[in-house]
Amino acid sequence: MALAFDTAFCRLLGIPLPIVQAPIGGLATPEVAAAASEAGALGMLAMTWAEPKDIDTKLAQMRERTDRPFGVNLILRTEQEERLRRCLDQGVRLFSFFWGDPAPLIPIAHQGGALVMHTVGSAEEARRMVDTGVDIVVAQAWEAGGHVWGEVATMALVPAVVDAVGDAIPVIAAGGIADGRGLAAVLTLGASAGWLGTRFAASTEAQSHPRYRELLLAAAETSTYYGTVFDGGWPDAPHRTLRNQTIEAWLEAGSPPSGQRPGEGEVLATDTGGGEVLRYQSTSPRQELSGDIDALSLWAGQSVGLVNEILPVREIVDQLATEAAAVLEERAGLVRR
Repeated sequence: MALAFDTAFCRLLGIPLPIVQAPIGGLATPEVAAAASEAGALGMLAMTWAEPKDIDTKLAQMRERTDRPFGVNLILRTEQEERLRRCLDQGVRLFSFFWGDPAPLIPIAHQGGALVMHTVGSAEEARRMVDTGVDIVVAQAWEAGGHVWGEVATMALVPAVVDAVGDAIPVIAAGGIADGRGLAAVLTLGASAGWLGTRFAASTEAQSHPRYRELLLAAAETSTYYGTVFDGGWPDAPHRTLRNQTIEAWLEAGSPPSGQRPGEGEVLATDTGGGEVLRYQSTSPRQELSGDIDALSLWAGQSVGLVNEILPVREIVDQLATEAAAVLEERAGLVRR
């Protein structure tokens, strides 16, 4: 019999597994998201910078691959109402908002029959978001890779957020999860699901550059750096990446501000269309890039030390669920009365 977990998140979405494939920028293609949804998890697409025709194409590709629930992520540092409405018109019924105030968009999403998730970094913020009308809260901890909203670790943040919002609102834990043990841990803390990015960046379907994959597999839990370094195109936004030569040179120079950093403006890579990626630019290390991949923004959470092989999305989901179930069942035997 296939595994199924009985959490508030799973019940609300009608899916069997409390696993969310994070919308890992340009790396999360319809192939990734559809495979996650087909495996029983929740697949997510990143649409923040997508042009209208790209939105239509990606959603059509999703419909070709799955009829199961999936979500769309929109980062609110830019205006997103047009993209939200276009996705609603295309039948999207779950949205994840990040890095901004979702209040103006929540009524639009709800009127279109969609649920809203929003990422928070504290219990107080979680309470405010629930009062605003958010249906699901994503508690993003400091361990997370990519752009990081909060400054609190998973063990402290997740139970605080769960206590703050009560039983009516599902909480998804993000940050530091890469295997079934981590998923079991956050479920024990009261979360209804785990949100994983780094693990899915190292999947067969992800559009990750081969060199980026090599670096992910070689990394330890101590290999990441948290700060504001790769802020070209997204200023003043803290993030976590693998430590590399760009970071080391910047630190050796005394961590100077933008405009005074070593090698600033240098072209590090180009894409197949001739587009240039500059040093310190916030970008995803995609397959189509060529150049000095090692010096780019190599997004990774502290859980990267647990990522040891490239696997198809379905295998990743199956392993996560199977191991989490085994851990929960085994640990239940620790108690004696």
